[in-house]
Amino acid sequence: MDLNLHNKIALVTGASRGLGYATAELLAQEGAKVALNGRNPESLEKACQKIKSLTGIPSLPIPGDVTNPQIAETLVKKVVDEWGGLDILITNAGGPPAGKFETFGIEDWQNAVHLNFFSAVFLIRAALPYLRKSSSAAVLTITSISVKQPIEGLVLSNSVRAATVGLTKSLALELGKEGIRFNSILPGWTATERVEQLLQHRARSNNTSVEEERQKIASQTALGRIAQPSEFARVAVFLVSPAASYITGSMIAVDGGFYRGTL
Repeated sequence: MDLNLHNKIALVTGASRGLGYATAELLAQEGAKVALNGRNPESLEKACQKIKSLTGIPSLPIPGDVTNPQIAETLVKKVVDEWGGLDILITNAGGPPAGKFETFGIEDWQNAVHLNFFSAVFLIRAALPYLRKSSSAAVLTITSISVKQPIEGLVLSNSVRAATVGLTKSLALELGKEGIRFNSILPGWTATERVEQLLQHRARSNNTSVEEERQKIASQTALGRIAQPSEFARVAVFLVSPAASYITGSMIAVDGGFYRGTL
């Protein structure tokens, strides 16, 4: 299937590694012009070099902290200055620390809200004027399967990511008539550095090994394994492409059957 992504302009945040990088790489393979954002300039530059070596297409590295509203505006402006517009926005950020409710103070909650909710708000606000000019505007928020099935030890993520899903659905309804699509992917356990850190936390807490914790999680999925980032990326790239032009307001689990509910 031709996803009609050739020369589409995309901004992917949290893209120096993990789910964000895998999605940016596949967008480039499909012919899109991709700007990558992350906090670490060196990691970001390496990610862009890797994409160029794999696809032959140069991408645009733009370092910055997306919890800062001014940085969000700067990111979008640099993309528009470079390529003349914006068609696709993918909001992604690392997750807050693991732990139980009483281990966190007010500042921890505030940090989590800025990281996983306000970052999406800031980016979408900055991008909207340009998305309105696109003939195929799409926004994808990356959240977590925890919004459907809370994950033990991730109270910050369980709580705050649910707000981002509420934002995504609300904007799909509010802006659909303007031709801007909003969807969210709820990834399950995927082989990223973030998940490796969570496995290490669980191993310390349970006095087990990382591999034991990995096997426990894999056994809880219908497919009996943890996902690869590329499996997530294929769904993400389809959702933001013109090929998915009648999909909006959807919260799609990419979790290998980890979620046990029917809705």
